[in-house]
Amino acid sequence: MAESSYSARHLTVLEGLEAVRKRPGMYISTTDSRGLMHCLWEIIDNSVDEALVGHGTEIRITLHQDGNVSVTDEGRGIPVEVEPKSGLTGVELVFTKLHAGGKFGGGGYASSGGLHGVGASVVNALSSRLDVEVDRDGKTWAMSFRHGEPGVFDGEGPDSRFTPFQDSSELTVIGKVPKTRTGTRVRYWADPQIFLSTARFEPESLLARARQTAFLVPGLAIDIADERTDAQTESGEPATHRFQYEGGITEFVDFLAVDAPLTNTWRITDSGTFTETIPVMDERSGALVSREVERTCDVDIALRWGTGYDTEIQSFVNIIATPKGGTHLSGFEQGITKFFRKQIEQNARKLKAGSDKPDKDDLLTGLTAVVTVRVPEPQFEGQTKEVLGTAAVRQIVSKALVAGLEERYASSKREDKAHTSALLEKMVSEMKSRIALRAQRDTARRKSSLESSSLPAKLIDCRSRNVAETELFIVEGDSALGTARPARDSEFQALLPIRGKILNVQKASVAEMLNNAECSSIIKVIGAGSGRDFDLDAVRYGKVILMSDADVDGAHIRTLLLTLFFRYMRPMLDAGRVYAAVPPLHRVIVQHAGRKPNEVIYTYSERELQTLLSDLRRKGKKYVEPIQRYKGLGEMDADQLAETTMDREHRTLRRVRMEDAHAAAQVFELLMGGEVAPRKEFIIENADDLDRERIDA
Repeated sequence: MAESSYSARHLTVLEGLEAVRKRPGMYISTTDSRGLMHCLWEIIDNSVDEALVGHGTEIRITLHQDGNVSVTDEGRGIPVEVEPKSGLTGVELVFTKLHAGGKFGGGGYASSGGLHGVGASVVNALSSRLDVEVDRDGKTWAMSFRHGEPGVFDGEGPDSRFTPFQDSSELTVIGKVPKTRTGTRVRYWADPQIFLSTARFEPESLLARARQTAFLVPGLAIDIADERTDAQTESGEPATHRFQYEGGITEFVDFLAVDAPLTNTWRITDSGTFTETIPVMDERSGALVSREVERTCDVDIALRWGTGYDTEIQSFVNIIATPKGGTHLSGFEQGITKFFRKQIEQNARKLKAGSDKPDKDDLLTGLTAVVTVRVPEPQFEGQTKEVLGTAAVRQIVSKALVAGLEERYASSKREDKAHTSALLEKMVSEMKSRIALRAQRDTARRKSSLESSSLPAKLIDCRSRNVAETELFIVEGDSALGTARPARDSEFQALLPIRGKILNVQKASVAEMLNNAECSSIIKVIGAGSGRDFDLDAVRYGKVILMSDADVDGAHIRTLLLTLFFRYMRPMLDAGRVYAAVPPLHRVIVQHAGRKPNEVIYTYSERELQTLLSDLRRKGKKYVEPIQRYKGLGEMDADQLAETTMDREHRTLRRVRMEDAHAAAQVFELLMGGEVAPRKEFIIENADDLDRERIDA
């Protein structure tokens, strides 16, 4: 394979894109799977921007078998004419020049996601091969690149021989199309020299983002085909998905909400203008000069409150997600706080609110909202666009939200009056719960300062105070405690027994949770508070290990404990500090002839046991029958429990992680929430998938 060289013609291009290859983290954050997905969305966002301005209603994404990906749209097609200043065609300009494209002057796109003009060129720079085809002017035009340099491949795939252009680049015509057909197809192979060997396109992330985009652009259809072997259906066909929604962010909020509605989903739309001083190119001198321009910011918000306690707010700028918020989210929260504080103050006597003021969290409890703004040339912090920095947007969003809520609260409709009244009552109830919880915590602090210890008497603590080394085992029942106590390493391992099944906190209120002896003990022993006041740095143990029996009741207890951590100590899950012990199910004693001592082998599943027994019979080895099946931790002696479940050198732990908080919240609400009908439906639909041999009857 010929090495591409620095020809004089492409010296500037290569110097610009070489910076991307040397410091990819500046442009895509990481070179793992997240960076790979970021590149894919840079290409997809270009197609979405076309749909936003009314060109094309369908985008097709294909994950191919050999690891490359293609994106096809029905937009106007990248311009193929020569750009006079650079002497390059529009296609080559977009894919080889940083900060080049149709999103700077405002003529091509009123508001787009890709504002820096580096997305396509960065993806090109980080690809071992990129092919682009453009349908425009009745023809199909094509060009290929290697590491950002245009040229010709003599075969398929990135390993084909590559010849870079020397004197001039050629945008090849490879076919004819009807003059009314336009669009762009981009196919690229991510460079294995840049990305980690473990990096791969994540189907879950792709589907979630595609669904989100379809919600944000009503009517746009996004088709995804995954041709990779591990994603194919049982019949060998590619896994396909299609997302298309007409209801926009109203449907998005209904999708995100996991609890029963307290209000309808309210839609608030408005716009505002602001002036901004920006540098622009002077046509005469060619120099950058500062000019004041007037901008328009369009605001579109959908929100609803539910009966639950979780808050889910997603914010977007020009359909690009801003997971770390920014001025638009600050304006949203400012508007919520301003409006509802005034409403509660005006209705204080009726609501029995007293003189206390609700804080922001009281007002946001149970809220599901999608906040979107469209702004020409928004000021983002970094290429990854996670934070909006345009200051004027804050006040525009706040004013729009207050005006929309005032209109809703002025409505004379009976349904609106019922919903708005119930919402104020919920907010005041949350305020009172917070104040009561703070008083209870202050009382506990005063009590602990007078007493030698406020920890539960049943806690068997460890001696070490080195948090990184310590472990808290939450064990089921006194019988398991009796075995675990001599089995533990008392220097680092603490034990907290619980009696039976704790309260299902997914259905209980905060007050009920605090009054439950087992829940209260767990929170007190961990020592970092609960809910919004939880302080991860104050946790007394490096690991919390849930140790329950290997049966259905043990699994239920473990689920109830995980629900408690998810609802009130979620940072522990985020930090990966909660584990589930994996006790063995069987103990097999292999007999040896002569004086050689018998061998003890533990197995952790029925399949593992049958495999072991089959292997022993094949080798002619005998084993003691009947084989011991552990029904509970209490059936083990201390040595067995230490060896299999507590000894750091031999045990197996499952770390509980929460990769997708929204998906986790949906699962907890479905399986543990107060709505019985969805749970019953789930059980009926999935009954055939149940492995009956796993039921410990």
